[in-house]
Amino acid sequence: MLVPLFDTRGPLAPLEPEIRAAIDRVLESGRYILGPEVASFEREFAEYCGVAHAVGVANGTDALTIALRAMGVGPGDEVIVPSFSFYASAEAIPPTGAVPVFCDIDPETFCITAETVRAAISERTKAVVAVHLFGNMVDVESIAALGVPVLEDAAQAAGSRLDGRRAGSLGTAATFSFFPSKNLGCFGDGGMITTDDTSVADAARTLRFHGSRDKVHYEQVGYNSRLDELQAAILRVQLPHLDSWADGRRAGGAYYAASALAESAQLPTPTPGCEAAWHLYVVQSEDPDALHERLEQAGIDSRAYYRTPIHRQPAMAPWSAGVELPMTEAAAERHLALPISPLFALDAADAVAAAARG
Repeated sequence: MLVPLFDTRGPLAPLEPEIRAAIDRVLESGRYILGPEVASFEREFAEYCGVAHAVGVANGTDALTIALRAMGVGPGDEVIVPSFSFYASAEAIPPTGAVPVFCDIDPETFCITAETVRAAISERTKAVVAVHLFGNMVDVESIAALGVPVLEDAAQAAGSRLDGRRAGSLGTAATFSFFPSKNLGCFGDGGMITTDDTSVADAARTLRFHGSRDKVHYEQVGYNSRLDELQAAILRVQLPHLDSWADGRRAGGAYYAASALAESAQLPTPTPGCEAAWHLYVVQSEDPDALHERLEQAGIDSRAYYRTPIHRQPAMAPWSAGVELPMTEAAAERHLALPISPLFALDAADAVAAAARG
């Protein structure tokens, strides 16, 4: 493709010598699991997010399950979650013993709101998973005001800010994925839990290592879910560049807004007060398949991500009978992700807009 959906190579190219040196440092140390690189990255990432604690885990999905359990979610509980998201946002709930309860989204921002959450709350609600979808951010404060703890799913929102506060600092806890295509990506799988709550952080650290604090006594049935030293070392090299990369993603969104793209598709709307570091730039169209074909013919990559929302997935059938989410269904049918990256340029936005017109 002349304009790829992701550019994971370009931003990292100038950092290759530093990344190779970090990998060599780990190899020379002989420490590969829960060593100094993980401890340092946890401290640095917590400082970046503006929270007291960060707990590295194996991936973003484990981060969600472990964070929910650390927040006290268990059998008999309900966890409210949007259906227009990656499958893991809901998949992570049943392993806690709780059940997912699906709520609708705002059709402009693709995010849940206090109103959509309020419609799904019951006396069994233990938590809400607020997905900062595509790099846009949920108004977490308004949902927390309903009296329910909020877990931010910030997998797609590293570098985004809402009213000056970073994703990962707004809820009772938050989770991140460091999958290679994310705003901050490692060279494999990796995840993180952030929180200001010491008890949540302590519980997460115990759960990530088989339910043990000391490798001798096992208090709970936990997980083998740890961010490894190599990935932490690689992420430490990248973290100081995350803000400039986020600025590049925001600039890409501004280039799209300044182009003629709005003549062919409905552009995404940031949540009020949000400075979105667009992980994906997702537009809406009455005929997204035709739009995709026009772009493809011009050598421009695009993709529909969530054509089948989570509550329509076969594995979610036990918890989705009778669920009606009209805004979710509309977003699933109409959305299309367009190219975006920290290095996305104005001429690329103009090329996309021209191809979209056909």
